[in-house]
Amino acid sequence: MAHLVFEADLHGLLKLDTPIPNAPLARWQRKAKESGAPGPGAEAGLSPMKPANRLPSGSKTPGRTPGKSGSKIQSTPTKAGGDRYIPNRSTMQMDMANFLLTKENDPAEDSPTKKEQQKAWAVNLNGFDVEEAKILRLSGKPQNAPEGYQNNLKVLYSQKTTPTSSRKNGRYIPSMPDRILDAPEIRNDYYLNLIDWSSQNFLAVALDNSVYLWNCTSGEIIHLLQMEHPDDYVSSVSWVKEGNYLAVGTSNAEVQLWDIQQQKRLRNMVSHSSRVGSLSWNNYIISSGARTGHIHHHDVRVAEHHVATLSGHTQEVCGLKWSLDGRYLASGGNDNLVNIWPATQGDSGDYAPVQTFTQHQGAVKAVAWCPWQSNVLATGGGTSDRHIRIWNVCSGTCLSAVDAHSQVCSILWSTNYKEFISGHGFVQNQLVIWKYPTMTKVTELRGHTARVLNLTMSPDSSTVASAAADETLRFWRCFEMDPIKKKEKEKANSAKTSIIHQGIR
Repeated sequence: MAHLVFEADLHGLLKLDTPIPNAPLARWQRKAKESGAPGPGAEAGLSPMKPANRLPSGSKTPGRTPGKSGSKIQSTPTKAGGDRYIPNRSTMQMDMANFLLTKENDPAEDSPTKKEQQKAWAVNLNGFDVEEAKILRLSGKPQNAPEGYQNNLKVLYSQKTTPTSSRKNGRYIPSMPDRILDAPEIRNDYYLNLIDWSSQNFLAVALDNSVYLWNCTSGEIIHLLQMEHPDDYVSSVSWVKEGNYLAVGTSNAEVQLWDIQQQKRLRNMVSHSSRVGSLSWNNYIISSGARTGHIHHHDVRVAEHHVATLSGHTQEVCGLKWSLDGRYLASGGNDNLVNIWPATQGDSGDYAPVQTFTQHQGAVKAVAWCPWQSNVLATGGGTSDRHIRIWNVCSGTCLSAVDAHSQVCSILWSTNYKEFISGHGFVQNQLVIWKYPTMTKVTELRGHTARVLNLTMSPDSSTVASAAADETLRFWRCFEMDPIKKKEKEKANSAKTSIIHQGIR
């Protein structure tokens, strides 16, 4: 009797012919009743559902509860209360689960036509194929996801961060140039310095025997000068810090000084005996490097402009740059040497280099001073060297060196990031951005089809212009500052300006 009572209670708990609320099935049953079609529990031959009141084979199915009236069948309580807790299964697909469980134990095999019809019914009723749903199925091999399937949650929680949110680890650098300009007849000469960008946002470009100015704000192009003799050409250009005067070196050993506002030549300074391939300003002193290996200092304020001669190279001076604080002048030559010159003369009255670096195995044209470490210098060697080296000019030590695997033509430091960019020739003709001081490669900028001759940077340090032997100028927005940091920097600069004005008053 105890055994019968237990089975009766178990049957009352698991009895599945009592309908369990299910919104899709309820709608389907109402629709079937209105149309006269058989419902899920009907005996129609085309019904995809099996009878839901079967128990596993071998179990006894008592029809009546012992000790009770024969006409009353015990069922699962429908209201809260009673002697046991029954969870609310209204949100579960219990009918579907029961169908799949009973189908597993059904030895009958349906015909292909019947299976297709059942699949169509399941899709129409439930919105998915019950075979693929795998509701409460604990056996069988896992099925592969259909082609093109994408888990929305997986996409949401596993996608990579956008460039804006990953600025702590990196930043977005456009791989394509922002603008491309033609530079016809630009001289394909490694030793010349043919472009420079002024603080007033004018780009000076030397094209054979002429100099053109491009107003980067308005887009206006100005033809500044043309050499009188057709065999002469412009070999170097350099802007003064204020941006209102341009120094021009020529192949006939002249250094010309031009006023940009008036577009007029102010003076013509002659002291060299060969072409002037490099120029660099230090306040009112313009230094010029010639093919003979000599460097001359010119004081543009006085009539006798030639005030000093530096003799430390045996071949052409192709790289020349004053440090930002004006204390040192770095020169690189075709003799593979790098010399560091002081701003003032020695006790004997002669200039002598305070440091001479001999590690490069090729011509040194690329020389650039670090903007945040005044005693740090970057240099790059030519085709037979291909190395970028970082120097401490005070101690004379080489801080680091990296093989660039190609000719180094130019180097520029970024003031917005702890990075610098290098322009290269044979074989890839690319620009490379390097992280400092790790000397790891950040990215490469490709597009030129011939070697990069020179690099120059915009006044806001966000854009780099590259001139190449493919007769094009390309503008790369590779150092654009984060808008938030840019706003903070402008605010700090305006605060400093206001403090100065208050002090003057």
